[in-house]
Amino acid sequence: MHGPESPAWLLVALCAATGAYCLLRMRSSVEDQRRAAGGEAVMGFGMAAMAVPAAVFTAPAWAWAGGAVVFGAAGLRALWAARTGRRHLHHLVEAGAMVYMAAAMAASPASGSAAHGHAGHGAFGAPVLTGILLLYFAGYVLLTGVRLIPGVAVAGGGPGAGAPAAAGWGDRPELARACRLAMAIGMLAMLLTM
Repeated sequence: MHGPESPAWLLVALCAATGAYCLLRMRSSVEDQRRAAGGEAVMGFGMAAMAVPAAVFTAPAWAWAGGAVVFGAAGLRALWAARTGRRHLHHLVEAGAMVYMAAAMAASPASGSAAHGHAGHGAFGAPVLTGILLLYFAGYVLLTGVRLIPGVAVAGGGPGAGAPAAAGWGDRPELARACRLAMAIGMLAMLLTM
C-alpha cells in the first residue's frame, strides 16, 4: 500500500502476528473455529504481504492478480459458509475488500510504486466503494471494540454463564474477537492509504 514506511512496517507486523495467532487457533477442538481461523490466517498473511512498503519490494502486476484470485476463492468459501453462520458475512466483506485492493494494485500503472496512486483514484478522490468499505470497517472496529469491554460480556449472563474453565486459549471467544478486531483495524488502515 502507499504510505509512510514506519506505519507500514507496524501494519505488516500486526497482520503477520494476527495471521500467526490464527494458525495457532487452528488447533482448536471445535471444527467451525478451525475453519474460521484458517480463513483468518490467510487474510492476516495476505494483508501483511500487501502492506510491505513499495520501497522495499514492488510486486509484479501478476502477483496482485494472483492475490485477487486467492482472495476471490476465500470470498466464495465465505459465501458458502454464510449459510450456516452470520459471522461468515464479515469474512466475505473482508475477502471482497482484499480482492478490490489487489485489483487496484494490479491495475496501477506502476504496480505498487509509491509514486503512483491506485487505479481509479484521480482528481475526484477515492471511489465510492472505498468509502463504503471504510464505513463498514470503521463500524466493525467500533462494534467489536465495545464487545471486548469486560462489562459488556459479563452483562450478557450471570455467574458461571461464560466459557467453561477448561477451554484452551485457542478456543476463547474474546481472543478470536481481538484477532478479528486487529485485522479490521489493519484493513481500515490499508483502505485509508488508497
